[in-house]
Order: sequence, then structure tokens, then C-alpha cells
Amino acid sequence: MTDTLLVEIGVEELPAIPFLKELPNIKNRWLKILEKYSLSCEVEFFYTPRRLVFLHDKFSLKQDDTTLELFGAPLAIAYKDDEPTNATLGFAKKCGVDISELSTIDKGGKEVLYYKKTVEGKESKELIGLIVDEFLSSLEFGKSMRWGDQKRSFIRPIRWIGALQGSEVVEFELFGVKSSNETYTHRTNSYDGFKYSSIDEYLTILENGSVILNADTRRDMIVSGFEDIEREFGVIIERDDELLEEVVAITEYPTALIGKFDSEFLRLPNEVVITSMKEHQRYFPIFVDGKLTNRFIVVSNALSDNFSHVIAGNEKVLKPRLSDGIFFYENDLKAGLNPKGLDRVTFIKGLGSIYDKELREQKIAKYLNSKYHVGDEELLQETVLLSKADLITDMVYEFTELQGLMGYYYAKSDGKDEQCYMAIKEQYLPTGEDSALPSSDFSSVVALSNKLDTILGLFSINKIPTGTKDPFALRRACVGIMKIIIDRGFSFSIKDDLEALSCEYDKFDLEQLENFFIDRLYSLYTVNSSVIKAVLNSGERDLVQIDKKIKALSLIVDKDDFSEIFSTFKRVANIVKDVELSSTLEIDKNLFLLNEESELYIAYNSVSLRDYSDYESELEALFGLKKSIDNFFDNVMVNDKDEKIKNNRKNLIATIYRSFFTIADIKEISI
Repeated sequence: MTDTLLVEIGVEELPAIPFLKELPNIKNRWLKILEKYSLSCEVEFFYTPRRLVFLHDKFSLKQDDTTLELFGAPLAIAYKDDEPTNATLGFAKKCGVDISELSTIDKGGKEVLYYKKTVEGKESKELIGLIVDEFLSSLEFGKSMRWGDQKRSFIRPIRWIGALQGSEVVEFELFGVKSSNETYTHRTNSYDGFKYSSIDEYLTILENGSVILNADTRRDMIVSGFEDIEREFGVIIERDDELLEEVVAITEYPTALIGKFDSEFLRLPNEVVITSMKEHQRYFPIFVDGKLTNRFIVVSNALSDNFSHVIAGNEKVLKPRLSDGIFFYENDLKAGLNPKGLDRVTFIKGLGSIYDKELREQKIAKYLNSKYHVGDEELLQETVLLSKADLITDMVYEFTELQGLMGYYYAKSDGKDEQCYMAIKEQYLPTGEDSALPSSDFSSVVALSNKLDTILGLFSINKIPTGTKDPFALRRACVGIMKIIIDRGFSFSIKDDLEALSCEYDKFDLEQLENFFIDRLYSLYTVNSSVIKAVLNSGERDLVQIDKKIKALSLIVDKDDFSEIFSTFKRVANIVKDVELSSTLEIDKNLFLLNEESELYIAYNSVSLRDYSDYESELEALFGLKKSIDNFFDNVMVNDKDEKIKNNRKNLIATIYRSFFTIADIKEISI
């Protein structure tokens, strides 16, 4: 039998960012705990900044009965001289029965004591308190807090708990709060609690009390408000999905409002104005004809017939932030961009100051420029030295997220070369999975120097990521390096070039660093992982060539007929698995006894002697040998009694395999 179940955890306002990080896991955590208690069922999860809500249309009134089987000691141990031993007495006590109720069963070829009983399932109302308790303990928000005389902590104080099964309150107490059938509406609407006797009544109370429980509905309300404002004022509101999710998470009844600020603040770089609005106030910037305007959108959680006071309050809050921005910006422009003072800013303990880091980056940039010839060496060295100078500016001290960007503006104002200020701006790219990459070879070398020094430096002091921990974002830096190198077509070996660059650092395990890069390759591609392994097993370590080979092999492996083709070449791999491919593989045509040997030899030579424009064409030609190889296998005994003939035939097959091996070790492919 089933009934409805409502569970509501009422809290003080949840902080949006830590909550949103945990949000994707919340429903699954609840379902996993239900499964543990044998009460699995469908659930709808909703949230507002003041509540977490689980609604079940059909929730079991009790657990299913289960059968419990218990196994004891072998009979040889259970009884001695036909008398029960302590092992038997202990087993009977464990089962909660008299010895006479025990039986025996064959287990693993031995007769052992055995007891089987039916365990009646508990009523679910006895378990809901435990389930809620375990669920709250399972949530991972990062920082938590204690309140009142509570010894346990949670992200925010829990103020009420609603628990209703059908029309009956499920009673329990957590965090000093007793469960009830009482909920609270929007604070502007009322501070009083409201009783309900069903899920429908609960939902009606919230709706009438200006609480939009469904996050999707709140999001739609905000977007609809944006569209209304855009039509009315002829503007474009910048849609920032992350900011939108934050606003959804902090509102129960959202209303989009338009405010304005003094146009003099538009003298600031757009990014400063936008950062002041978005990061600190959660405002959305407004554009007209692609240009930033002195207007903004604030999403209010207030209930009002007249929002003028809300708009005025938000305008008042924004003004001092922008005033600070003007002050910092003008001071920084007067001072100019100068690395002096970076020697007093620590990079990481064991790796010196930021200035020391820049000196190391200069050496890396010089090495890379000698390989790729991206521009004037003197300009490149100056750019690297200036690249972190904005870290000691007033603006970046206040808005750390603008590092690099402010350096771009200050270098540009100082009349630096365009390559210089663009490279300063782009030095941290890529910043994420879908981020843009540096726009030029020059900028790419500056960005690579930054990332390579960070990785080499941290490996040299044994600050290497372990498990899920990566406090210095080395995995992201590694992926960034590979993306830039592949995008620019720079020849770069994760073995030889990293070894050459490592000489400026304390000695460390270079093979570990090489494997760190190899591991990241698997996250860089959405292809059959065995394709990546096949390419890497060939010994290729140049990132550009690895990329080309993975993409070429993947295109062929993904074809519908590859499975049929591959069976032939799997056999090739098996035959030559004991042959040393790096040795001289001599093929004597005079030892060919059958036409199929000569035909395969001729077919292979016609393929191997061609010039190929890409790896895909070469692989297609090699896989095109399937018919000749099948004829060979159907008519030729490789393991001939004559050792010379056997070795000659093996060398022919191994030579074909070696041609594959220059691209990929195809025996590693799994389909």
C-alpha cells in the first residue's frame, strides 16, 4: 500500500554558490538513502532559498518483508560427543532462538548450522526521521555552521521541518526542531506559520503566499521579465547563465527591475563596470547596439506594488563601488604598468616570488620562441616580465578576477606594442572547457610559459594532484597547454621538451609528469579510449601528432564496417606479438613458395611506397590490405616447419604491422 509523502526542510536563506554546487547531487542522495531503507520510489524535488522539498505521490506505508539467512559453524565444530559446543550456543543466541530450532545446510561442501527467518518490514513512518537525518548529514556544502545550543552543524540554521504522510504528521525531532504540518510563506507576505493537511493544500498555501516552489518557473518569470524590459526600453540584457541560476536560487518570487547609474562611470573599462555589477551585486548589464549603457537589471525578491524604493536602494549601493573603481583605475593609469614590487609577492612557498616566476617564464618563452619563432625576442621578454604586473595594482587588489585584463588596459595606455598588451590579456586562456584560446602565436607562447612554469614548479616541490584534490588547478593548466599547442600546431614533445625545460627546476620524476599529461589526454577527447591508448602505445609523444593520429584512427574505428575489417588485423597482431618490431625485418622474396605470399608483398609495397597527405589516408590504405591478408591467412601456413620460411612469413606480417605501429598499436583497440 502507498500514500503521499511531503518532506520540507525549512532553513534560513541558503547561500547560492555552495548550494548550487551541491544541487545536482541532492535528489540522488535522497533516492540512494530511500533505496538503503528499501523504500525506493519516484520523487519530485523542489527548492527555494528557504526550503528543500521532497514530494512523493506514492510512498510505501511499510517496507517489504525480507528473508534472513544465517550460517553457523560446521557440524564438526558445532557438536562434540553429540553435545552442542559454545559455537552452537553462540549461534542460537545470535539467531534469538532455541538450539532445537536450528537446522543444517550444505555450504561449500560442508554441512553447517543454518537458520532462516522472515523479517517483517517496518512501517515507513518509523523510518522517515532517520531518512531525513541521514540525508541532511550526506549533503556537502563546504562550510557549515552551528546555532543555539546545537552541536551538529548545517549550511544554515534549520527553522522548521514539515513531514506529512497522507494526512498524518510523521513525528520526529532533528536539530532541536520537531516535525509538523506547518510551513511558512514569503516573508513579505507573513511571518506566521500555516497548517496544511495534504500536499495540495501545502502547494496552495505557498502559491497564495507568493512562494514559487518550482525553480524552472522562477527562471521563466525572470527571463520573461527581461524580455518585457527589452521590448519596452529597446535594449539587450546580457544573459549570464551562471548568474541567472544564482538569482533563481536566492528568490522565492522574482521580479526583474531596471535601474541606472551615472554615465560618468562608463569611462571605466566595460569589464570593471560589469564585474562591479555581476560579482558583487548580482546585477545584469544592459547594452544598446553592442555598447554598454548606464543601466542595469536587478532581480528583486520583494513583494510590492511600487518598486521605486527597491530600484533606488540598488542604485545607491552600486554607486560607491563604481566610484571606487574610478579612483583605482585613474591611480593605476598614473602609476603605469611596472613589475617593481612583484618580488615582495609570494607565488608559492618553495618557488619564490611572482617576480621569480616571471624570470622562469622568460626562460621558457625563450626556449619556445627558438622553436616556433613567434616574434621579436626582446618584445617577448618584456611582455612576460609585465604579464603579472597588474597583480600589484589597486584595481586588481579590489577585483582579483580582473587580473590580466587590467594589465591589458594599462599596457595599452602606456603605449606598448599590440602583441604585448594582447598577450597580457590572454595569458590565462583557456579558463575553462569552452573558453577561447589565445588569438596569436605570440600570445600563445606567453600563455604556455605561464602554465608550463606552474606545472614544472609545483612538480619540482612535490605539489602534485592526488585523487580529486587539485588545489593549484594543475589538471586545468595541463589541458590548457595541450589545447593551445594543438590549436597552434606547435611541435611539442611531452617527453623531450618537458625534460629540456625541467633543467631550471629541482630534480623530480619526469616520467610522472609525462604520465600526468598522458592521463589528461583521455579527458581531452570524446572518442573510444582504446584509440587514444593505441596511439600512445606507439610511442608518439608529440602533442600535435598525437592529436592528428587520434582523430584519424577514430574516424576509421567509428565506421560501420570496421568490426569486420578489424578482425583480420587483430589476427595480424596476435601472430607478430613476439616479434621485435624495432629490429631489422628482412624479407627474402626467394623464400616465397606460394602466390599469396608474393601478392601480399606486392600489395604492401604499393601501399608503403606512397606519399600520404594525412594519417587517415595512410590508415585507410593499410586497412585496405585486408583482402590480400585474408588470402594469405587462408592459404599460407605461417608456422612452417622450415625455420627460414616461417621467419620470412612472420617478418612479412610484422612489417605490415610495423607500418601501422608508426601511427598506432592497433592491438590495443577494443570495439
